[in-house]
Amino acid sequence: MRSGREPAFLSRFGIVCAAGRGAEALAEAVQRGSSPGLLHDPGLGPESVYLVGRVDGPLEAPPGVPTGMDSRNNRLAWAAVGPLRPELEALVGRHGPSRVAVVAGTSTSGMLEAERAFGVGDGVPRLTGFRYDLQEMGSPSSFLAWALGLGGPALTVSTACSSSAKALAVGRRLLRLGVCDAVLCGGVDSLCRFTVAGFAALGAASRRRCAPFCEGRDGINVAEAAAFCLLTRAEAPVRLAGCGESSDAHSPSAPLPGGEGAEEAMRAALEDGGADPAGVGYLNLHGTGTPLNDAMEARAVARVFPGGIPCSSTKPLTGHTLGAAGALEAALCWELLAGCLRERGLPRQWTDLPLDPALPRLDFVQGPVPASSLRRALSNSFGFGGSNVSLLLERA
Repeated sequence: MRSGREPAFLSRFGIVCAAGRGAEALAEAVQRGSSPGLLHDPGLGPESVYLVGRVDGPLEAPPGVPTGMDSRNNRLAWAAVGPLRPELEALVGRHGPSRVAVVAGTSTSGMLEAERAFGVGDGVPRLTGFRYDLQEMGSPSSFLAWALGLGGPALTVSTACSSSAKALAVGRRLLRLGVCDAVLCGGVDSLCRFTVAGFAALGAASRRRCAPFCEGRDGINVAEAAAFCLLTRAEAPVRLAGCGESSDAHSPSAPLPGGEGAEEAMRAALEDGGADPAGVGYLNLHGTGTPLNDAMEARAVARVFPGGIPCSSTKPLTGHTLGAAGALEAALCWELLAGCLRERGLPRQWTDLPLDPALPRLDFVQGPVPASSLRRALSNSFGFGGSNVSLLLERA
């Protein structure tokens, strides 16, 4: 067994989302304040009244993919890992396929294919040839292990909107336990009517661009995305310095109103990373645009960072990518610390509405703020059932 405090380093992320494909597309959306994939999608039928985030363009499958693995969700994951494959192949050559693990976060898996099979939308069932294993939550990790020839543990985490943040934390634990020498970790979720209709039924889906922490905010923009990286012991530009997790155990969907669970996760990540609040230069907020979630997060952040911290929610640019959100926003922090956003500055808090005066006033990034001296960034992800995760990334 290896040291429980051994450092774990993050490679650059592979990204596909509503902003486009790759870090440069995400950086351009951050600067521009809009994304081409945020739209009212007529393919969603009655749910097309809600603004959603879709990945544009064709999505390929690897040659010979089994029918039971060929879903849009898995194709999104395959597109995201494409840029990582040369480095991954080198790791497999160095350590062997059994020493490389996969940990993926998701919440939809093959739900889109299930909708089509049962005729949701047009009433024409297409059950012939449908494989129920497409719906399994374990499908993304099993698919990636098969497609990439990996023989280590293949795990899927499904804790709603904290799934892929937890996947990164699980990946670090596997490394520290000596179970493997490298982990492909991240998250993926595909757009489907089930999730849009579900959030709409909760009164938590918005017909306009989401407005985190704003007066009159009315919900999220359900979106799809995939973001994956390689986690290893080999020194790289960015270290996964701290992971903080907590559970509210308060409600199936609503968070603790005071934000105590969110606060606990943030403090745990800082303690784990050996950082005090003043030593963190940017916070990527979970910031969904729902009344309850934003209120509790604002209260928690105000207590953890009483001196203020530059912060923003980037969901008005990507939509809320559910099980992929934690990895996607960790990817954005990676690019701030060592990538294409480092010279472009911190992401602004893009808002179409005035900030809510009833919430604690946070130090939102509202203009150009340099990131060239940024050393640490914290990313929050909070899911249904009070599953809270904070990740502390540090420039090595």
